[in-house]
Amino acid sequence: MTPRDYRSFSFWLETCGDDLTPRPPLDGSIDVDVAILGAGYTGLWTAYQLLQREPGLRVALVESEIAGFGASGRNGGWCYPALGIGPSELTRRYGRDVARAMMLAIEAAVHEVDRACAASGIDAEIARDGGMDIARASWQLPKVIGAYEEYEALGLGDHVELLDAARTLARVPAAGALASFRKKEAIAIQPAKLARGAARAVERMGGTIFEQTRVLDYRGGDRPALVTDRGEVRASRAVVLAGEAYLARLEKTRRHLIPLTSNMVCTEPLPDSFWREAGWEGRELVGGSGLTGAYIQKTADGRIALGPYRTRYPFNSQITDALDLDEAVFAHARRCVTAWFPFLRDARFTHAWGGVFGMARDQMPTMGFNPRTKIALACGYGGSGVATAMLSGQVLADLITGQQTALTELPTTSHKPREWEPEPVRWAGVTYVQQSHVNMQEKIDRTGRVPSRKTIAQRFYDR
Repeated sequence: MTPRDYRSFSFWLETCGDDLTPRPPLDGSIDVDVAILGAGYTGLWTAYQLLQREPGLRVALVESEIAGFGASGRNGGWCYPALGIGPSELTRRYGRDVARAMMLAIEAAVHEVDRACAASGIDAEIARDGGMDIARASWQLPKVIGAYEEYEALGLGDHVELLDAARTLARVPAAGALASFRKKEAIAIQPAKLARGAARAVERMGGTIFEQTRVLDYRGGDRPALVTDRGEVRASRAVVLAGEAYLARLEKTRRHLIPLTSNMVCTEPLPDSFWREAGWEGRELVGGSGLTGAYIQKTADGRIALGPYRTRYPFNSQITDALDLDEAVFAHARRCVTAWFPFLRDARFTHAWGGVFGMARDQMPTMGFNPRTKIALACGYGGSGVATAMLSGQVLADLITGQQTALTELPTTSHKPREWEPEPVRWAGVTYVQQSHVNMQEKIDRTGRVPSRKTIAQRFYDR
């Protein structure tokens, strides 16, 4: 079998400076205290937090590829205080106090990522310049104003800012910027450096990572275990399911969430003098809605990395390498770059990649542990996984070690994943909503008018 070139799966993996040769696989069945499926952010931070609480714990992570292979090594580099579900929807479901606690917890998780990097010597190219949702058309103004008002309603107005056009453009030279909603807590990261550094930190703390080992099944009970193609990893304390989108490959969790694609492009590096002339010297995270809506990072070496909001769902949740290479989306992404930043029209694009993230049916993340079955589950981040994975790690570590904390009172710990519909209803429904969303954006951009009544797509995307 030809070895996989893991560097080719994203710009981040290619430039992380790490040896991506796989660690040894599992070699026969073993006994540990905690067995973790997946060596992405969720699995790694869960192991990290567990080993901080109980340094002598025997923790093993089982990964089908290499640490950071999935979304953890391919995302947009946003360590952003947001969940898959917004403050107003959290308030509607759980009340103001719980919604406030959730938003404070996700903000604290951003700081915990920063703290863990400093404590463990992880150079994740962190920039602490915040993140901005920019309105570039008049119909987008109510969205950014509404986002600010949601935080004010929770008494969190000092965590955010509402910037006018001049203050927005003083930070980011986005064409047509009218206003922006800024979260002060957000940080930019190099995703693969974060994942690979976290893996080394876990190993230094005594954890073991088995790569090239695929989990086929799991069981709970008195002796829970991960069942792999190379033996069993039997656990005395807990089995942790931390595979996010890849949990759709397991029969028992295949309808807990769906994998959605996300694609990115990035430009060549441009010199500091260019960015000074353009008026963009910080590394703010930038996002916005509309037909050219995207999540954007200015990288540490002076590139623009952009991912457009164009996802698709593969029938029956089949995740393949072919999903990563959607040229139509890459072409759209390149157009988005020049629409946002016309001064980059002559810049050369050097990389294009993709991957999948997990979407919960009700857009609510799950972070729970059943002490009877000894199964822990964290999933359903909806594309906001960098900070949420750290929060999951903290929550699961508290639950597994029997600690009662403010985090174990969050509604994510009692939330049960709502199952997605069976195929072909699932594919037809998701595809319809996605195409309706694109059609709606095209019409709004063309007319400048937002529908007076929310469409099905709006109700799904605006939570």
